[in-house]
Amino acid sequence: MQIDIQYLLLLQDLRNATGGIFDEFFNAISKIAVDIMPMLPFVVYWCVNKKWGYRFLAWYNGGELLNGVIKLTACAYRPWIRSDLIEPAGDSKVAATGYSFPSGHTTNATIHYGGAAVWQWNKRRWVSVICIVMLVLTGFSRNFLGVHTPQDVLVGFGATAILMYIIAKVQDKLEGNEKAKDMLTIAGILLVIAVIIYIQVKPYPMDYVDGVLLVDPVKMMKDTFKSAGMFLGFVIGSYIERHYVKYEIPEASKNLPMLGFIGIVIVLSWKEFMGAAIFAIMLGDNWGNFVARFLLSIFAVVIYPMLIKKWA
Repeated sequence: MQIDIQYLLLLQDLRNATGGIFDEFFNAISKIAVDIMPMLPFVVYWCVNKKWGYRFLAWYNGGELLNGVIKLTACAYRPWIRSDLIEPAGDSKVAATGYSFPSGHTTNATIHYGGAAVWQWNKRRWVSVICIVMLVLTGFSRNFLGVHTPQDVLVGFGATAILMYIIAKVQDKLEGNEKAKDMLTIAGILLVIAVIIYIQVKPYPMDYVDGVLLVDPVKMMKDTFKSAGMFLGFVIGSYIERHYVKYEIPEASKNLPMLGFIGIVIVLSWKEFMGAAIFAIMLGDNWGNFVARFLLSIFAVVIYPMLIKKWA
């Protein structure tokens, strides 16, 4: 038996020996990383610091897209598919979408907790320490719950951290260079086109058990379609914002906290419930999610900043 599966079985024995008392805690840790923390980039962009908001949004969109491409390239099966001895805790299996490698939850945690830790390191060290602890707990939770192997978590962290470093350096270098930023926008559009073509033409494992396809690759593409749509909306939206909206945070406005809260409610509602439900009916699950996430990015980067400027 492979050592990564042995490690997960060891944690599974620990879960069983403790009666599952930690299951809900680690399940909550996982959900916070992908349901709550992705709202951070929008709050920072609208209400706190525009430069860091752009950086968080670039990290978020770029990291999600990278994670999806790696997943569909590696096509690694989930631990419970690799070994029928693995039994994920509670309903954690439901949230484990796509292929296994690398961990999407760890990618999100690295972006949001890791990014916040770097941002606040010289300002509020205690915030950075809390974020680092949450990042470690999120990565461990994916192993503890039995939905990811250690290598899924480590690569999810490592690949994302490298991408974040590159994005930050590029952003600093291109500061004030609008022509270079416009070229980067074109490159981003071409990247999305290349990704969409790649994930649809590449070969996938087609393993059957008792005449039933073990993992449907078309369903595995959904998360990458989401991230591609959101990335495309971000690069196009950032171009529109830079040239036409030119948003500046109205820091003196008493309405800003409420406007930020309303924006988060809209984004969260669209992201989790409304967007895909509307467009999946018309365009199918993959393309429906692509369009829904594209519109979400356009709203967040272009439309809502215009509304804040008007209402603040």
